[in-house]
Formats: sequence, C-alpha cells, structure tokens
Amino acid sequence: MLKSDMPAEIEHLFSKQFQYRKTSEWRLPSASDVFSSEHEELSNFISLKDSLNKTKNLLSDKKLDDWHRHTAFTNIAGRVVPEVRRSANAELCTQAWCKFHEIVWKYPLLPDNALWNRELNTIHLCEAPGAFISSLNHYLKTQDVFCDWNWVANTLNPYHEANDGLVMIADDRLIANTLPWWYFGPDNTGDLMTIKYLDGLQQFISNMSVVHLVTADGSFDCQGDPGEQESLVSPLHYCEVVTCLLTLGKGGSFVLKMFTLFQHSSINLMYLLNCCFNEVHIIKPGTSKAGNSEVYVVCLDYFGKEVIQDIQPKLIHNFGTGIAKKSLFSQRCLPESFLLCHLECCTFFNKHQTETILENLHLFSDMGEEQKKKLNTLRNVAVTYYRQMCDLRRIERKHWLVKNPRAGCSLNPSWMGIRNRRTDTYNERKQLEALTWTEKVAQGFFNPWLKDHVQSNRSVGSFLEYPYCDLNPDNWCFLQGNPLPRIKSSPFCENELLKALNETIAEFFKGTVTNILALPPCSSCCVLDIEYFASVVLSMMDGDQHIFICGAHSLYTFLNERQRSCSFLEMPMSHENISLLHDGEPVYEQQLITLVVCALQKLKKGEFMVLPILSCFTRFTAGILYVLYHCFQCITFLCPTANLTSGTDTVLLCCGFHSIPSQVSHQLEKLKECLDFLVGSGSHQQVVEFVPMEDLLNGPFLQFLWDLNSTVIRHRLHLIGCWENEKAVAYKMESF
Repeated sequence: MLKSDMPAEIEHLFSKQFQYRKTSEWRLPSASDVFSSEHEELSNFISLKDSLNKTKNLLSDKKLDDWHRHTAFTNIAGRVVPEVRRSANAELCTQAWCKFHEIVWKYPLLPDNALWNRELNTIHLCEAPGAFISSLNHYLKTQDVFCDWNWVANTLNPYHEANDGLVMIADDRLIANTLPWWYFGPDNTGDLMTIKYLDGLQQFISNMSVVHLVTADGSFDCQGDPGEQESLVSPLHYCEVVTCLLTLGKGGSFVLKMFTLFQHSSINLMYLLNCCFNEVHIIKPGTSKAGNSEVYVVCLDYFGKEVIQDIQPKLIHNFGTGIAKKSLFSQRCLPESFLLCHLECCTFFNKHQTETILENLHLFSDMGEEQKKKLNTLRNVAVTYYRQMCDLRRIERKHWLVKNPRAGCSLNPSWMGIRNRRTDTYNERKQLEALTWTEKVAQGFFNPWLKDHVQSNRSVGSFLEYPYCDLNPDNWCFLQGNPLPRIKSSPFCENELLKALNETIAEFFKGTVTNILALPPCSSCCVLDIEYFASVVLSMMDGDQHIFICGAHSLYTFLNERQRSCSFLEMPMSHENISLLHDGEPVYEQQLITLVVCALQKLKKGEFMVLPILSCFTRFTAGILYVLYHCFQCITFLCPTANLTSGTDTVLLCCGFHSIPSQVSHQLEKLKECLDFLVGSGSHQQVVEFVPMEDLLNGPFLQFLWDLNSTVIRHRLHLIGCWENEKAVAYKMESF
C-alpha cells in the first residue's frame, strides 16, 4: 500500500507552473527607449541569484560523476525516459523528448486553425539531436492529428570543422538522415546568432504559408562558470526570441528554454514576450531534473509581427551579442505590476530548486534503506503518472521520422558514448584551467601517449573494400563557406583527441620547434623502413600490376631497382610544418585535388597507387577519399611514414584500380578549376564540401576514417610527448 503522501509528491513534481497575470499597462515602450540605456540590475532579483549560487557552491567539492550518479537515483522521474522508450517505442527518446511531450499535453501549442487547414508548419531552433521534433511527431501520430506537417530545424552544424566538437551534441542519428530539413545558414556553421542567418532562414521558410510553432532549446556548456549561466546564455536567448518574433505567424506558439530569470537581460526578454503574446507561462517539467535551473517559457497566441513593427529595426540592429552591450529596455519602462509578478515567479522556482539541492546534499551523505525504498516506489509511481498524464500510446516504427537510418556518426561504434564527460570537481576544473601547457605536461598530461609506442604497423586491420555501388555525382554540390580559421572538430575522429593535438600544436608554435612533422622518431618505437613499406605494397598485389607512386621517391627508387613496374608522379605538396588547419588549408586542398585528378587520368585498370596525405579531418579530404573508395578494389594506410615522404606521415595504399566514370572525372575537373580560382584570386571563400554528408557518414568508410585519423593524432602526440619528455630529462641533467 502506498503512503498517503506519495501521490501528492508526484503531483507536486509535475505541477511546477506559473502564469503571468497581465494588465493593460504591459505595453512595449517606444523605439527611442529600446537599447538606449546601460544594464541596471534589480536588487531583489540579485539577492535571489546570490542566495541560489551560495547553495550551488556547496557542490563545488563534489566529484561530478559521483554527484550525477547520486542525483540520477534521487530523480523521481528518472525511470520515465527508459519506460517511454520501451513501452511507447518512442523515436530518439531522451529527457528532452519527455519534457516536450509533457509541455504539448499541458498547453495548446497547436492552434486550431492549423488543424482545420490540415497544415502544420514548425521551426525548431537549437534542436540537436532532434528530440522535440520526434516527440511532436509521436504526438501527431498517436493522437490522430492528420495534417501536412512541414518542419525546419537548426543547430550548430555537427559537421562543420570550425565548430567546437566538445560543445555540440554527439548524436546525429536524426540529423544525418533528415539533412534537407536542417538549415545551417549561408556560412554552413548553423550559428543562428548572426543577422545573415536570420535573413537566410526567412528565405528558407518562404514556402511556408504561416509558421504555427517555434521551439528553441538552446544552451551550451557553462560548467566552467555555473554561477553565471544566465548571463552567459542571454545573447543566445535574445537571438532565439527575435528569430521567433520575425518568423512566427499570428496566433502561433513559442516554447523557449531558459534558466534562472534574475538578471535584467532575462527580465527584459520576459517583458518583451508578455507584450507580444496573449499568454505567457513558465513550466519546470517533471522530467527535467529538479535540482537544475532549467525552465521552459511557453508563449501562446502571438499578436503578430505588427506588434514589434516600431522597434523591429533596433531588434535587428542589436542581433547577435548586442544584448550584452546595452539594455533592451530601461528599468523605468518596466511596470511595477510586471516586476512584482516576475519576482513572484522567480521566487517560486528558486524555492523549489534550492530545496531539491539541499535535500540531495542531505541524502548524499546519509541515505538509509527506508529512504531508498521510498525513492524506488516514487520512481515507479512517477512512470504511471506520466503515462496517464500524456495519454502515452505506442507508435509503430513505420511512423518514425527515420525508419531505416543509413548514415550518421552515432551509428559508428567509435562514436558511441563519446561525450564531454566530466569526472572532476568544479574546484579541480578551475585549477586545471589555471595551468600553463608546460605545467600540464609536467603533471602527466602526455603520459597516455608517452606509453603508446609503435610496435608494428598501426593500420593493421584497417581496410576499405570496393563498395560495388556507383558514385552518383548528380547530387554533388560545391558547398562554399568562409575560410576555416582552424579545425576545431571533425565528424571523422574523436574530438577530445583533436583538441589535445590542437592545444599541443598551438604551444609548439610558441617555442623553438617549428617543424612538427620532422620531429625525431621515438627510440622505443618500431621503425617502418623502406623494405617494410615495399613488402606491404607487394603483399597487397596479385601479380605484377603496375605501381603508381605519388611523391614517395625513395619507395619508387627501391622498387625500380628491384625491377618492379612503377611510375613516379611528382607531388607538389611540401609541408614543412603543420598548422591548426591540418588538411583544411586551402592551398593543400588545391594541391591534393590537382594530384588526384592527374593520377586518376593516368591510372589503368588493375594498377596500384601510393598516395601520401596529411590527415582526413575535413569534409573536403573525406570527399577525395570517398572517390578513391569507389575507384579501387582495396585501400589501407601506413603510419608513421616520416622516413618515406617529406611533409606527411600517412600514406594511402590503393590496390586494384577499376575505372572512373566520365561524369565523376568531369566533376573533379570542375572542382579543381573552382579551387584554382579561389586560391589564385585570394577569395574569402573555401569549398568545404562536395560529396553529400549523407554519403560520407556510412558504415565501413566512416570507420576507416576514424581509424586513420586516430592513428595520425596519437602518433603526433606521442612524438611530441617524447620530445618534451627528453627535453625535461636533459634540463634536469643540466641542473645537476
């Protein structure tokens, strides 16, 4: 028998809601009062912020993995997600999925007129990995809402090399298989905090008669300064709100994720929304962890763009980070009745969050068996409550958005489970951030790679076999964007490794070593000499096929002396150093496409090719390898190869040339001409992609790129680590 207070606790968990009580004096100020004053914080709200941060500071010495494990157990709604995933067969079921489902059931997000017209148009900002979309799809299908649903989504492009991979969602199952519905803007980054993105989005959705719903689930990692989460995220929230106001149709709805609402920037946004919508609600969904600051603003019945017509030019002018420079409204523009209502709202959610944190702290150090039993019972009751509240029904897979996923990093075993997981405490993180690179090295930063000595060919087992399917150049598009400033992320490697390599290279440029690719070999590593390379090449050949060697002159000489049939193609690529652009340097891309086009023109059926490369972090280089994948019977790689080719330490071995269709050859020629023009003219544009991303994210090809890039990164980190270690030992010897 359940204790009598248990149902009340569950109902309390799912009833954290607040509605603003609007009065006639809540009106937008004149344009002259918009962005005309400095930020001025209100003492009552800052007191609430200080009080909450004081409570949060009690967690500063807690190990994150231990604390997360504990709060996962004390989270009463913790079993809802796996149960919904199992019983309802929900697609992409996450906490975000369950939170949105709760919201769509509690509020009339879908206007009646959308259903009468049998048309529903929605925009989803900062949507990765796509749980709001899949949740809405589940709702429409299970509630028999028959309509023509058109949706457009935005997120930071997980495939753009200039985006930081450690701040993006490592789950692209939906994105990779629905790419035409995702708009990443004119610069292809997906950053909505630019006016160019706003203009481009409005053009992209111009075929929609009216937008009925906008959602915005944006945030980013604030673990480095959790006490200032609200101010750090405020420019993003401003851009999300303005994007909504300029795209949403009259009568439409808006769902916006925010956090604490204490600071003037948030207060102003809430006033703006109250002046633009008939109803504004704040909800802390029961499936949102009770101890965090996350809340959702639900705005119903938009008055239409006419309401912001007078202030629209200023809203657009300050798009981006403008909200951080000036205050949207001055304090005198905010009615006292609004401030009192907003203070009531903030106090309400602050009280709930503080109580939860203190309760979790108490249970962290003292949780008896009786309390564990009670929590387990509550967790089971929460599942039942949620299912009944949302009238949860099972959906057949044929009604999923992605019925048969065929592409995506999330489908690659190497990617699975990779996240920016923190296991240290907040205090430990701050101490680590204060260390210089040299101090990190001294404290063992390089230890994992120092021990990673090469004992044999690192590429053993990494083979690409001919896919027995034709290339389809008809869907190729030479996608251009701004020149990459550096390669921060790649869908073709582990980004934690890439981050470590970039930090290391950045520090090396500050020192005396300028030629990273020419570092001396590690004395404990196996040296792959010319004879070894030749033996690997010959072992891959079936008979006396001709060997086409690019750049590796020593290998050509060795084989030629042994009377093997081979040709040599001079490689124009000379890389005495490696930059943070890696294989994304425009000149390198131009040289690579020139070399490949020339080689493919000369190769005959059955011939073998040796091709040195830097790495394959970019979509451009991956596209080149994708073409080779369809032209050869088998491809593997060798690393390290510093003693074979100057300026690279990886060599592709391509065995059994088939042929290259004339259409593909023509497209590659056009690509070469495009790069010749961009590089030759000093253009501020760069070709970032030419083979569609959906093709590059497939099975064995993606796995091969992960193996290749992982080998390159680990080898470079190992050599640099050995170099630093030897310098440190030499310094100690000199000290004596």
